Amino acid sequence: MHNNSNHLSFHSLSISECISNLNSTSNGLSSKEAAKRLQIYGPNHIENTKKHSIIACFFSQFKDFMIVILIFAAIISFVVSVLEGNADYVDPIIILAIIIVNAVLGTIQESKADHSLEALKKLSSPNACVIRDGNTSIIPAREVVPGDIIILETGNFVPADARLISSTSLSVDEASLTGESHPSNKNAETTLPAKSSIGDHKNMVYSSCIVVGGRGKAIVTNTGINTQVGHIAKMIIEDNVPLTPLQIRLAKTSKILGISALLICIFIFFIGIFTGRPLFEMFMTSVSLAVASIPEGLPIFITIMLSMGVTKMAARNAIIRKLPAVETLGSATYICSDKTGTLTQNKMTVTSMKDLSGNIKNPEFILSLAAQCNNASINKNKVIGLPTETSLINAALDNGISINKLTKNAKRVYEIPFDSKRKMMTTVHKLSPNSYRVICKGAPDFLLKKCSSYYPNNQPLTSSSISKVNSINKSMASEALRVIAIAYKDISTSPNALSDNDLESNLIFVGLIGIIDPPRPEVKEAVSNCKSAGITPIMITGDHPLTACAIASEIGIMSPNDKNSYITGEELNNMSDTDLNNKVMNYKVFARVSPIHKVRIVKALQFNKQIVAMTGDGVNDAPALKAADIGCAMGCNGTDVAKNASDMILADDNFATIVEAVKEGRGIYENIKKSIHFLLSSNIGEIITILFAILFGLPTPLLAVQLLWINLITDSLPAIALGSEPISKEIMTRKPIHQKESFFS
Repeated sequence: MHNNSNHLSFHSLSISECISNLNSTSNGLSSKEAAKRLQIYGPNHIENTKKHSIIACFFSQFKDFMIVILIFAAIISFVVSVLEGNADYVDPIIILAIIIVNAVLGTIQESKADHSLEALKKLSSPNACVIRDGNTSIIPAREVVPGDIIILETGNFVPADARLISSTSLSVDEASLTGESHPSNKNAETTLPAKSSIGDHKNMVYSSCIVVGGRGKAIVTNTGINTQVGHIAKMIIEDNVPLTPLQIRLAKTSKILGISALLICIFIFFIGIFTGRPLFEMFMTSVSLAVASIPEGLPIFITIMLSMGVTKMAARNAIIRKLPAVETLGSATYICSDKTGTLTQNKMTVTSMKDLSGNIKNPEFILSLAAQCNNASINKNKVIGLPTETSLINAALDNGISINKLTKNAKRVYEIPFDSKRKMMTTVHKLSPNSYRVICKGAPDFLLKKCSSYYPNNQPLTSSSISKVNSINKSMASEALRVIAIAYKDISTSPNALSDNDLESNLIFVGLIGIIDPPRPEVKEAVSNCKSAGITPIMITGDHPLTACAIASEIGIMSPNDKNSYITGEELNNMSDTDLNNKVMNYKVFARVSPIHKVRIVKALQFNKQIVAMTGDGVNDAPALKAADIGCAMGCNGTDVAKNASDMILADDNFATIVEAVKEGRGIYENIKKSIHFLLSSNIGEIITILFAILFGLPTPLLAVQLLWINLITDSLPAIALGSEPISKEIMTRKPIHQKESFFS
């Protein structure tokens, strides 16, 4: 048995090779063998990692250079008070109080306890149906081991990664893992190239996905952390969150201010000694100056500013989870967006209907046929079923067709279910005692072969009319539409007296219906706003390149000159990190990608000194959301895993909200900059006052406590007022703030 079953490409092996590689049988494992394997592989769930405790988070707030200098100033002030014998502890107490208040505020804002893995664990199926000792039994999903044979039915969660060994019309919703908007049709009989992308693995099912149609049997290949969801969890655990531009700038500012303060203190200390001042008095004056030259209010003031930004953004549907993310948005140079549900509506919709004459004049007939040859149902005014089928019902309802009337007047009496080999579905409806209607829907190239004439005049289908249908199909497919053909015929014989082949022959071709997950209406303007603000929007999706490029062109991510600016996951597999670093900025669309690719793309952009915002909603987006400078998860359709790995949640799942948030982030940066300039001008005034007093032999004009009072009270309030100024109207026509730009530029 392979201990590292996760290193094998099971999708490229035949069913018998999989079973022998996993040392199993088509009747599953024995209970004894399963127990042994449970010891080797451990339970089928994702382990928690150690989280940072609140105390560790609190102490990490003291790493700032400016804070370290303040702590030293407090200690020196305390030691000097003791040596002087006057026990004046006001200075050190005030300094320490400021430091502690700042650390508490930071800790509250950074409750970074990562719930990502908790959410991943919730995704795990609680029970699984397995074959053990030759019998079917229901066991907790955590007890599933590699080599187990699992049984899958509609509505089941897939408990572990598995290779199919049999399938009947099986379709699985893999949206949370691959980003695909429609379910993946599975087929146990196929084998695939070892390097094919996960979205193409038609013979595999993956942990945490949902069976939406059909049934199947599969042999478990990987459990727990070795599943695809497990790899994502591992990536979330191992990946470090990058420092935000604000944190980098503040660290730099702290260093500059801290070192300047020390140099000024040393300079003034020696001038004082040189002019004959007492050593002890000069030492105390230098400490006062160190306190004067550092704007103690700065950390608290920035926290207040960012909190005000958070409140404003929340009113605009952008919920900020991590404070510095507010300002990071203002520096964003790239927005990498998932397609399904973010740029599109995540709702398959009929957008085109064509027959041999071109556009269908009366869509009611073709839509009523499509609604009858359909297994979606209506429950409390909501259409439930496979996305393609629900889109056909919705289109019929939008065209005023009563579904109840249809089913009442033409009761279904027979069905040939959809089959991935035939790529068709057929239903037979009773119109009157001796009259039946056969309706077929399916892939145009398969259905056309069964047709002999076309609607409305029942003229024979010639080779030229067939090639016309094929070219209409091709042009609809090039617009990324999922094309479905509809045909029918009326018969007088009971369907039970005919073979399936007879029922599906000599059909009348009616037309083609094009379905797509359409773009959100507001996205086009948001994309154009991004571009005028110097931000490059790109699409990263698990979907097919054709679909991705069509949507990208429609919303403006791809311009007419960008025809070849897309790349697939398979091509990324064959590209080294160095190659990707060099070429990543040439692409506008990344199609058929996996979670690992998303992280690679984000890191390649960061290598090119880009500040990356990444949007997403699925489990598959979580590692990239965490690796990006700012991760934006979807609030409505987002999984808990995505939300917990993000810095910001879009309450309305709207790409346009990000652009509003970028505007707010830029405004906050401008205001922080103004306030820092104001605080520093005030501190320079204090330094000059003390320096002149020493040079002219005057007594020290301000004590350390008085300097603290000025810095905290009289400086901070005007600084906060400056920080809440309205945002400039031109802010979104400027280029993004460069991450190397300092507050003093």
